[in-house]
Amino acid sequence: MRSFIVYLTLVTATGCAAHRQAAGSASGTTIASLQLLNEYVLPCPRQFNQTAVGGLSGIDYKAATHQYYLICDDRSDSNYARYYTAAIPFNTKGIDSVQLLAVTTLRQPNGRPYPSLKQGGGPTPDPESIRYHPVNKQWFWSSEGERRVKSGDTVLIHPAIYITNAQGQCTDSLELPARFRMQPTEKGTRQNGTLEGLSFADSYRVLFAAMEEPLYEDGPRATPTAGSYTRLLQWDMTTGKCTAQYAYPLEPIAHAPLAAGKFSVNGISEILAINTHELITIERSFTDGVGFTVRLYLVNLEKATNVTAVASLLEDKNFQPVTKKLLLNTESLNRYIDNIEGITWGPVLPNGHRSLVLVSDNNFNKDEKTQFFLFEVLP
Repeated sequence: MRSFIVYLTLVTATGCAAHRQAAGSASGTTIASLQLLNEYVLPCPRQFNQTAVGGLSGIDYKAATHQYYLICDDRSDSNYARYYTAAIPFNTKGIDSVQLLAVTTLRQPNGRPYPSLKQGGGPTPDPESIRYHPVNKQWFWSSEGERRVKSGDTVLIHPAIYITNAQGQCTDSLELPARFRMQPTEKGTRQNGTLEGLSFADSYRVLFAAMEEPLYEDGPRATPTAGSYTRLLQWDMTTGKCTAQYAYPLEPIAHAPLAAGKFSVNGISEILAINTHELITIERSFTDGVGFTVRLYLVNLEKATNVTAVASLLEDKNFQPVTKKLLLNTESLNRYIDNIEGITWGPVLPNGHRSLVLVSDNNFNKDEKTQFFLFEVLP
């Protein structure tokens, strides 16, 4: 306990400055590599305040209170869509524990919880990412929507970025460009391949978002032998308008299926802004029978073309994509890695280095793990 108190004193003195820098200051920001400090596994299945804990698909850190927000991707099936508030104290080795403090139900503008697809009565959410705006005291979260096109059973729910108050009630949303809406034909966004990542930059004046997989017009999904292009989006938070889109080259799926017909996928599962032109992206690859391969990249937007006017990245090759450099392939850690979907800046470490906290989504599956990883950022 004494070592934790000493550590907390150190991070308290530096936490606010770190949070401001994480919000988008580019001065002095360098990342040479990442060093794993430790892993903590949250025991699941478990209940908290009469909700099933699991499916943690996004995480954000509030430096002022040393608390974390963890969004759950329950589509109001087990319980209503929600996020958790948690404390993640550190000891001398890293993460000491994960302590759930509160659960907040996500609510529609009318105050009602978001319904499941079976319930109806509003857009069923598919929560994926959450970011806290400390200036406006608002929570931004993304939903992937729904695209189900069958004879006599068509459901189209557009992807969305919702803005909520402290009670979880939606007070506004960001306007999404038309080409990112769900369509009954193979145009626009794919089912379960849309808004996976959010991150603020430039002292919350800029918001970045990431599409997990390509638009139909931008080409096929990644395969074990070929990558593909998806898009990063940028909003001006002063006007609330999407001002830029960038082509992002996805890697091929890390491992081919062991048998024909087995499921495999690679896409962006989350992003984290360093400043207005650099991001960390998480590419999460999965192959049925093999498992997950997670890779973190340092992405630079400076020379990338704004492809807002490009209708198809497949047909129009006259653009410059973002550049990226591999920061970490989790296969090098030589341990079991689950479905990592969340990343946030954590407290500044006693040596002055930044920390990163990652979380995995166990899909409410007893055979998967809810893992928290603590990394040191080496400049």
